[in-house]
Amino acid sequence: MFGICNLSIVPLRLTPSDTSEMVNQIVFGEHFTVLEKDKKWSKIKLAFDGYEGYIDNKQYQEILEKDYHALCDSKKHYAGELIDFITDNINNLTTIPLGAQLPFFSEHKLRIHEHHYTYEGQVYNEQLPKSAVIEKAFLFLNVPYLWGGKSPFGIDCSGFTQTVYKLCGYHLLRDAKEQATQGEVLSFIEESEPGDLAFFDNDEGIITHVGIIMKDYNIIHAHGKVRIDKLDHSGIYNIDTNQHTHKLRVIKRFI
Repeated sequence: MFGICNLSIVPLRLTPSDTSEMVNQIVFGEHFTVLEKDKKWSKIKLAFDGYEGYIDNKQYQEILEKDYHALCDSKKHYAGELIDFITDNINNLTTIPLGAQLPFFSEHKLRIHEHHYTYEGQVYNEQLPKSAVIEKAFLFLNVPYLWGGKSPFGIDCSGFTQTVYKLCGYHLLRDAKEQATQGEVLSFIEESEPGDLAFFDNDEGIITHVGIIMKDYNIIHAHGKVRIDKLDHSGIYNIDTNQHTHKLRVIKRFI
């Protein structure tokens, strides 16, 4: 069985319960495999990054297997407005956030199963130059931190980097420790360029944080909110508290 998110932003939970931890979010147009389904909950696996979790059965639309595979194989189109809406054939509005996927998009039209919509906003559908990474990152500046979030209304550190790279046409996995398995290792901070990613670990050596390197040893990352701090050989230096908050583990290049 296969499904697609037909609402703006839907929580993906660790266990099948409304009170369970939200480990991720699904934004409009993201498609997935339904691994298990009971009366209220479905366990799903996202096509984009393989992330698994539980979603309320009322918050997605089942789709045909052929549509699922067509979406996997087709060119991706993403909404480029911070917040916008789509309209159906009788002018009902559905709000969609920056980074929402536009399934079967052509000439301002998109489709989910048998439902057709119109979208008039900006669309990203190409690989952009590395300089665009910082430009897209600025769109999220001051967005509040939200564990599991990946929208302009709340985002976590790896949701931020994944979404920014997605808008630029590049594929990152969901969690910081997974993203750290991708890309090319840089030996020194001096080798880094704007758009490279810096990863940070905890006292147990587990990578728990990621941010996007800017010029002049600055970094933009989600910590309380999406903010800009200084980056040095030790890690992130918070410009408000004048102390280090994250210990640098590795710098990696993806573009």
